[in-house]
Amino acid sequence: MRIGITGHRGLSAAVEKLVRAGLDTEVKEHEPTELCGISCIADGPDTWFAESVLAAGGRIEVVIPADQYRDGLPSTHHAAYDALLQHAVEVHHTGMSESTSQAHMTGSEILVGLVDRLIAVWDGQPARGFGGTADVVAYARSAGVPVDIVWPEGATRD
Repeated sequence: MRIGITGHRGLSAAVEKLVRAGLDTEVKEHEPTELCGISCIADGPDTWFAESVLAAGGRIEVVIPADQYRDGLPSTHHAAYDALLQHAVEVHHTGMSESTSQAHMTGSEILVGLVDRLIAVWDGQPARGFGGTADVVAYARSAGVPVDIVWPEGATRD
């Protein structure tokens, strides 16, 4: 089973705990030897999902939206990003250089094209900018990819 991830970044530590538990539950529904998680490994749900897949014994593939993508992520996330990238069995690139909203959406479109299902850590609200979680969910649904929403009771966004 090939499962992708999309989700809101910048969630609080309390919400992170709830979301991580929800992602772990989703991951444990699959046979680890048959599980491949696909992620852009941004800070937040992308990383938490990839870590959960690896911890369960699955494998990960990474989609890099742009050559400058890592530089646009928080510097505190670089070590986790680098570690997950080292565990990737395959890395997919968009061919774009600048880490823009368009590059992020293109990366998400590639991700959706690689998966059987998509997990969305999503509050159900419209995207706050092009390429946001709601846009990725809409794209997946239009492509016929089933979407599982993880938004635990009590979760909020700033």
